[in-house]
Amino acid sequence: MDAAQAITELMQISTQVEAAVALGADGAVVASAPEGSSMVAALASAATELVAAASELGSGKEATRVEIELAGGAVFVLSEGGRTVAATTGPEPSAGLVVYDLRTCLRSIEDEPKRKRAPRKSKKAAADSGDEGSSEPEDGAGGENT
Repeated sequence: MDAAQAITELMQISTQVEAAVALGADGAVVASAPEGSSMVAALASAATELVAAASELGSGKEATRVEIELAGGAVFVLSEGGRTVAATTGPEPSAGLVVYDLRTCLRSIEDEPKRKRAPRKSKKAAADSGDEGSSEPEDGAGGENT
């Protein structure tokens, strides 16, 4: 699913999440909620900086989760496969549940949207256009009565 849909579903199922942002591998915001919120830019910037700092502290290993508990709420950042999802919550969130919801959101985001296949031509349309591959035998014995 695309990032916008994943963030929308996160906001619907996780009642503790107040704001969320999805970042691409380049750190650019690919989806957020609530849209247009001034919190989004701050959350995106903080998420990028937190993951970088945690990776640096971990001897250069990729940080996959950063959790910060504040007096008025919490900040969660999950990163995997070049994608990052960050969220803020109110005070005393159920951390395990929030992390589970964020991980589900993160894993549901596709790298690139799948292209839809063109619909197959019906046998009649294929025959009308002169396409090979018709199901009729080449000897003309297609079951017609002459």
